[in-house]
Amino acid sequence: MTTDDIVRMANQIATFFKSYPHDEALAGVAGHLHDFWEPRMKSALKSYVAEGGKDLEPLVVEAVGKLG
Repeated sequence: MTTDDIVRMANQIATFFKSYPHDEALAGVAGHLHDFWEPRMKSALKSYVAEGGKDLEPLVVEAVGKLG
């Protein structure tokens, strides 16, 4: 899986939750990443965010901070 795939998929999740109140959207994105993304995908996303997270929705960047 490429970085472009990770960014696209993460942004799709954020787009789905975007209409929710912010706290619910944040919990929804973080929960989806936690529950459905396998460890290598989460690790790649965390690394990408640490490098600046170019092109990621702000909601994704914030949710990654909640993953622990």
